[in-house]
Amino acid sequence: MSNVQLKMMRQALALARRGEGKTSPNPAVGCVIVRDGSVVGRGWHKKAGTPHAEVHALNEAGELAAGADVYVTLEPCAHFGKTPPCAEALIAARVARVYVAMVDPNPLVAGAGIEMLREAGIEVEAGLLEEPCRELNRPFIKWIQTGLPYVVLKSALTLDGMSATASGDSRWVTSDRARREVHRLRGKLDAIMVGVGTVLKDDPLLTCRLPGGKDPLRVVVDSTLRIPLHAALFSVRSAAGTIVATCCQDPSRIDAVSSRGARVLSCRESAGRVDLADLFRRLGELGVQSILLEGGSHLAGAALRAGLIDSCMIFVAPKFVGGAGTALFAGEGVSLMKDAIRLEGMTVKRVGVDLLVEGTPVNSGAR
Repeated sequence: MSNVQLKMMRQALALARRGEGKTSPNPAVGCVIVRDGSVVGRGWHKKAGTPHAEVHALNEAGELAAGADVYVTLEPCAHFGKTPPCAEALIAARVARVYVAMVDPNPLVAGAGIEMLREAGIEVEAGLLEEPCRELNRPFIKWIQTGLPYVVLKSALTLDGMSATASGDSRWVTSDRARREVHRLRGKLDAIMVGVGTVLKDDPLLTCRLPGGKDPLRVVVDSTLRIPLHAALFSVRSAAGTIVATCCQDPSRIDAVSSRGARVLSCRESAGRVDLADLFRRLGELGVQSILLEGGSHLAGAALRAGLIDSCMIFVAPKFVGGAGTALFAGEGVSLMKDAIRLEGMTVKRVGVDLLVEGTPVNSGAR
């Protein structure tokens, strides 16, 4: 691959990122059309049900698309969904070559788009900058292949590993800049999940408070339906809904929560609590591709032990609580250090005065 090819695919990837968090249940895709060394068309998928990236780029390129090279971050679709197949649109435009970053993991496509292009005499090269394009669409890939949402654990800790003081105070562990980063993440993922203990203690809104940001679906895990009916999240003016997941079978409690506009999702019980594996499966069936798991420690601990966390975002503040406090994970841990769950692929970066540690937990029980 040449430097020019890499440059053009990077442009397509940058365009794809503009749609991140806005295209679910579709992937984020970017497209660049190049004719005689100049970019003549650009596009990205902006919202599910609207034209795909290739169509936007072809519309901008017009007649200049004939004989041009196309750089697209995901294989052009070959099936009719809410929009016509993009592979057919590229064929009709008489493009010369198509560079694809990654093959679509969707079984409805899975190479069919590339095959359609090649049968029409269009040269296709796949695998250009595949890894960063896969990284962008990790939630879509997991959901389309397993039916389960991609789960991101987010937490804020002090240097001595505490998310709250002994009195339960946690406002605020990290800086304003770190909290803005969290709200940016809320705007990208489909849902935000907390345990009922967090609702009882903090009465959170669970919204994205950035200008123009998209609110995530609010999910509260409440095994016994003790959530207060006056909780602030029931009064949020937002297009996003609220789900309360429970294993409580009391009709009066279910009706009371439902009357506040929330959807009560009845799940299997495991040791007296909501079975998280069942809950995530149910959410996946509802089309939820990604979840931001924000708290609290019992919910985080249960998800970790069940092997349900795909990646971690841990903000570490330059503070010490000292003495007793609330740790990130509650519940039974490992007995031996050799059995500790490792964080692989770890990266560390500064976010204001805080550090952000990211990585993938491995060697948990269900993996």
